[in-house]
Amino acid sequence: MNPRLPDVLPAHIAVIMDGNGRWAERRGLPRTAGHAAGSETFRTIATFCRDIGIQYLTVYAFSSENRKSRPPEEVDAVYDLLRRYIKESLETMERDRVKLKFLGDIKALPADIQNLINKAEALSSKYEGCQCNICVNYGGRDEIVRATRDLIRLSTFEEMKAIVEDDFQRHLDTAFLPDPDLCIRTGDETRLSNFLLWQLAYAELFFTKTLWPDFSVKELAAILRGFSKRIRRYGGL
Repeated sequence: MNPRLPDVLPAHIAVIMDGNGRWAERRGLPRTAGHAAGSETFRTIATFCRDIGIQYLTVYAFSSENRKSRPPEEVDAVYDLLRRYIKESLETMERDRVKLKFLGDIKALPADIQNLINKAEALSSKYEGCQCNICVNYGGRDEIVRATRDLIRLSTFEEMKAIVEDDFQRHLDTAFLPDPDLCIRTGDETRLSNFLLWQLAYAELFFTKTLWPDFSVKELAAILRGFSKRIRRYGGL
């Protein structure tokens, strides 16, 4: 049975996929098993978003802080999952027809992953409809710093004095995207954790206790119904 959906859906959903490690630990499993389970949940949610007509889905897969602070074996396991996901996506790309983009400091990733990312983005660029953006080695503050450096490097002194928000936004990783309408965080935490700090300025925020591997299409549909009841004023009356 398909979950009941509201008449009006957000164009862009952002998700902080939190709770993989705790999900595994509660089952006496290694944390890497939680990441594997979480990757399957991501496939399910991404497919559902495509099927119901969501235009953009942006997920926080692996932060720049994770890369620096997690045990090396966990980081390697995440890299292996990313490799597997991209390779499987390349095999099913013509069937799924989802445009893939990867956001973050991609140049700091292993060279073979960079090559897979470039191939996936190039091959899927022709598809219309749902676009899935995967934030890997991403941090909101780092993104803002990188955008500022680019803006300074490419601007004259006189141009810098006239910079407005749109000028800055064009240098962000998400320059080609509208800002998210809705941000969901799983895992019973109520913070943004350095995710899309600029872009989430007027997003509606939903937090759930559900750990990411247990997050379901049914729960997403309930959140979408809640989203449809919120009044978005963007600072107005």
